[in-house]
Amino acid sequence: MRLWMPIMVVTLLLAACGEKKKSKDIIAQRVVTTVSKEPVRMQPYTIDDNVAWIGRTYHWSIERNPCDSMPPVKDESGQKFIDNKFTVSVSRSDGSLFFKQVFTKSTFLSYLDADYQKTGVLEGLVFDRAEGDYLFFGVSVGHPQTDEYIPLVLRLSRMGEIQISVDTQLDTANPENSGAPAQLDDEDDGV
Repeated sequence: MRLWMPIMVVTLLLAACGEKKKSKDIIAQRVVTTVSKEPVRMQPYTIDDNVAWIGRTYHWSIERNPCDSMPPVKDESGQKFIDNKFTVSVSRSDGSLFFKQVFTKSTFLSYLDADYQKTGVLEGLVFDRAEGDYLFFGVSVGHPQTDEYIPLVLRLSRMGEIQISVDTQLDTANPENSGAPAQLDDEDDGV
């Protein structure tokens, strides 16, 4: 009997301590990104309004259209996106045309790094304001379907000349500016 007693104690201890080890591996479902066979296009639009400038009333118009004649860009998943062209027109109060030009991403290439030159699309062009001898427009070249973009300023002089620069000022103070972004809440800006 004395021999059975230690064997029984050891068997009970082994049975009690023989709990199944838990794995530290986490198994998650793989997210599969589907790539559309058709290139993604932004919606065409036209916006226009009147503006008091250099003592007269002018009418401006901006038209965005996807442009199939330009090469599409691809994102990291291989999804293709059609780039856009914008037509900006400014007319005098008598209806005569003061300025009209088509803008594409190639217009702004010298202001973009290599990544945006290759994978960016011309997403937006909006009227900002009339100030002094200039009409100001905001331009954005961005990575499609993201919040990443290069902001640019396009200035149109009273002589019809265009000047382009990188926008270094985030205009969130006055959301009433036509085309200016509204001030962000903490929830909107990721804070």
